[in-house]
Amino acid sequence: MKEMSYRDALREALLEEMRRDERVFIIGEEVGRYGGAYGVTRGLFQEFGARRVVDSPISEAGIVGLGVGAAITGLRPIVELMYVDFVGLAMDQIANQMAKFRYMTGGQLTIPMVLRTQGGTGRSAGAQHSQSLESWLVHVPGLRVVMPSNARDAKGLLKTAVRCNDPVVFIEHKGLYSAKGEVPEDEYTIALGKAAVLRQGKDATILSYSAMVHVAMKAADALGSEGIEAEVIDLRTLNPLDMQTIIASAGKTGRVAVVSEAHKTLGMGAELSALISEQCFEQLKAPVLRIAASDTPVPASILEKMSVPGEDSVVQGVRHLVSGE
Repeated sequence: MKEMSYRDALREALLEEMRRDERVFIIGEEVGRYGGAYGVTRGLFQEFGARRVVDSPISEAGIVGLGVGAAITGLRPIVELMYVDFVGLAMDQIANQMAKFRYMTGGQLTIPMVLRTQGGTGRSAGAQHSQSLESWLVHVPGLRVVMPSNARDAKGLLKTAVRCNDPVVFIEHKGLYSAKGEVPEDEYTIALGKAAVLRQGKDATILSYSAMVHVAMKAADALGSEGIEAEVIDLRTLNPLDMQTIIASAGKTGRVAVVSEAHKTLGMGAELSALISEQCFEQLKAPVLRIAASDTPVPASILEKMSVPGEDSVVQGVRHLVSGE
């Protein structure tokens, strides 16, 4: 094992896949000479040149559309949108082209492309650059959606995404790029649709993903000091979901909290609550609890932190689940 940052793990995945397969190329705003807005593609332009690390005009629809067309011809594009907030500018290409060509052609065409982007809070970037819009993308059939929480998963899942014949939306968290973790030195990939049980517990299940996994783990440690043993599951991918692991844990503990940085209304918490209620109703000892961001535009400055779940809100929520008070 070696220790590296989330950012460097992503870069290493891109480097290895571009060396492995000459069909892989990157396109996006400032991904080339500048090395990417968050430094993930730094150094790739110098090795692979302007034909495989392409600095694009400022046109999200054009970037994604070019990626779709390139994928149809047999290339394996990695398209970067600087912020997930900008997917609305390319939603026709994402939802109506990228996600549907395989279905519309009866499987004659595949779209083996990755759309890399980043979201979440933590940098006080304001309401137009801090959103968590994963539910928009999970709602579209045909898209795979991946949200890693740590360096090891970021590398392994990105390598799998690049090799996947379905279009993958790969959402990184702006607050995790500098976070360090252990990453295997040998070649490895991580399958889509396989959650990770990070902490065993018998009293309640906490489901989370991306940066909120770290909040959930801190909350679980605090709950443990009170005698409440919470099981923490990192979903890792939102489509496909690892329902087998989710159902097994929900059935064991009988109490489930879903912790998400996205807005509460119609978010992943709502979908997971419905799925668990449909499939584990008789095993549940309490309704599934959603712990999510306020239904407001993401504020800046000190108000940003107050608008999203923190350790205290998770502890209070799970404590209420277990006590019923």
